[in-house]
Amino acid sequence: MNQRKDVYDVAIIGGGIVGLSTAIALLTKQPHARVVVIEKEDQWARHQTGRNSGVIHSGIYYKPGTRKALFARAGSQSMVEFCRTNNIEHEVCGKVIVATRSSQLGQLEALYERGRSNGLEVNKLTADELREQEPYCAGIAAIGVPSAGIVDYGKVCIAMVSKLERLGAELKTGQRVIGVTSGSPSVLTTETTDLKCRTFINCAGLHSDRVTKLDPDQPTPTADHDIRIVPFRGEYYQLKPNKTHVVKNLIYPVPNPEFNFLGVHFTRTIDGRIEAGPNAVLATKREGYNKNDFSVRDMADTVSYPGFWKLAAKHWREGGREIVRSISKRAFTNSLRELIPSVEEDDLISAPAGVRAQALRRDGTLEDDFHIVKTAHGIHVGNAPSPAATASIEIGTYIAGQVV
Repeated sequence: MNQRKDVYDVAIIGGGIVGLSTAIALLTKQPHARVVVIEKEDQWARHQTGRNSGVIHSGIYYKPGTRKALFARAGSQSMVEFCRTNNIEHEVCGKVIVATRSSQLGQLEALYERGRSNGLEVNKLTADELREQEPYCAGIAAIGVPSAGIVDYGKVCIAMVSKLERLGAELKTGQRVIGVTSGSPSVLTTETTDLKCRTFINCAGLHSDRVTKLDPDQPTPTADHDIRIVPFRGEYYQLKPNKTHVVKNLIYPVPNPEFNFLGVHFTRTIDGRIEAGPNAVLATKREGYNKNDFSVRDMADTVSYPGFWKLAAKHWREGGREIVRSISKRAFTNSLRELIPSVEEDDLISAPAGVRAQALRRDGTLEDDFHIVKTAHGIHVGNAPSPAATASIEIGTYIAGQVV
């Protein structure tokens, strides 16, 4: 452990749930370490963490053996335990994944088998059994996943920050990293100061690829390491209060196996609202939560990357449908009506959007697992979209285990 008072043992870049969880894991493992968490915003969890739907995911969707599958399954348990220990309101309410057409039955069966392979409790439901759980839901068959739940991850982060203060971490907001000098020690240059550290950890989310590029020891670009963050905005509606009775818990469609998004669905939040969405449209700004948000730099980064055009050529039909749902409330409603036919346009009011930091490879494939790379003096979390909030405690534990 470092003996110099002007040098931190570990500096974590990014104050979302993954960065905060990692700091807790490090200080749990090494209670006397000097750990600092730096965040460019003036408060914690402003972006992906604070704008997601609050689902505690089970891990059913992810390929067995991947980090997503392993960390989500374990994380659904460790997150619930963290909430219990810290008196954070949460609920393990379960979810249903619904087939509305016979053409979806094969994929539904594949999801059932994947859930079993991932060690989850999954239940096949007939149409009648589905309606016992969700009376207004249309479907010819479904899967029940009892371990899914809901929570407010913003409140989870408030509890994490309090725990870090008790553990002795230093917490600094308003510190955007603009330069990295690796060495013994390394130096992180922000817009206001220099921070020296033995190890730095990049949990910068929507800007993780840019922070990686600042590291002089970043891996030589290869098929495994040449990735670019492409932002996808997820737009939501919310059911009006007089319509919330049509959804009991969480209702998801059978996802398209070729597309890394789950499709529009219904989510009950911990405060009793019903969210409907999200779609997945290319955002023209990395923090572009409104349709008219635009950044020349962010769009240039996207369209200059060869992988983007390969992705667009492969998925232009799906992308077109997402754009239509963004433009047309009627089209969005029609997608929701496949699950709950009684939902009408007038039942929906606009809700805040989120932006998913999705890593894209040069060959045009979307990175489908958590991407974590260690360099000489740093660790870079290059891809941590959903279910990263669910898996955050496990991701933090894993990263802490990589710090010598």
